[in-house]
Amino acid sequence: MSTAAAVPPDPTGDDPTDAPSDAPTGALADSPAGAPAGSPAGSPAGAPAGPLVRLLLCDDHAVVRAGLRALLASAAGIEVSGEAGSGEEAVALAAKLRPDLVLMDLQLGPGIDGVEATRRLLALPAPPRVLVLTTYDTDADVTRAVNAGATGYLLKAERPEELFAAIHAAAQGRTALSPPVAHRVLAHLRAPRPELTPRERDILAQLSQGLGNRDIARALHISEATVKTHLGRVYQKLGVDTRAGAVAVAKEQRLLG
Repeated sequence: MSTAAAVPPDPTGDDPTDAPSDAPTGALADSPAGAPAGSPAGSPAGAPAGPLVRLLLCDDHAVVRAGLRALLASAAGIEVSGEAGSGEEAVALAAKLRPDLVLMDLQLGPGIDGVEATRRLLALPAPPRVLVLTTYDTDADVTRAVNAGATGYLLKAERPEELFAAIHAAAQGRTALSPPVAHRVLAHLRAPRPELTPRERDILAQLSQGLGNRDIARALHISEATVKTHLGRVYQKLGVDTRAGAVAVAKEQRLLG
């Protein structure tokens, strides 16, 4: 299975605007041998794995939404009740339609991204589950989505049967992760906490307050060049490539004091 590799931005500049469950599983982890994901042993492909799932699609590409709608129409037990082309539209429609699950892309063009949309969806009076469906699988993207409350994280390279199974699992509140994502999560949990120097911690703390390089330099009485150097080291140690990713990992691992 192939995954899209995000190109790391220059760690020295401001990045553009832009805890999983204890037992994360891949989409096929619980399927009986030889049975399609999410289907009981001996059931035909596409057989419902539980109650009907009312689903809202959110992707900024109309062609992608049309393809997903057509694909999901072939899946038993899944009903597409609406579609949105932006994060704001997804929140508004979810409040009106009250779907069981929102299938959420991460990058949504102008406006809020999929992570912020997920936060707003989960703040609704009748919050739906959120299953991320994206091409991005960096540590930072996964961490931000999970911290925002996403129940699952699936890659667009997955087979249709795996998507159907993940939708049923996420709608029932069970964690659904693509195998490469599950591997990343487990590796991250098993890895020792990164050792940051006192100065790197100072810069990370300033970063968490939303300060840019110039303001961090002024606050710590150092040069911008020194800030950029330390930021590069922080990114490397935390395994991220964005400022938001660094802050997310730092909060997850309680590195901010």
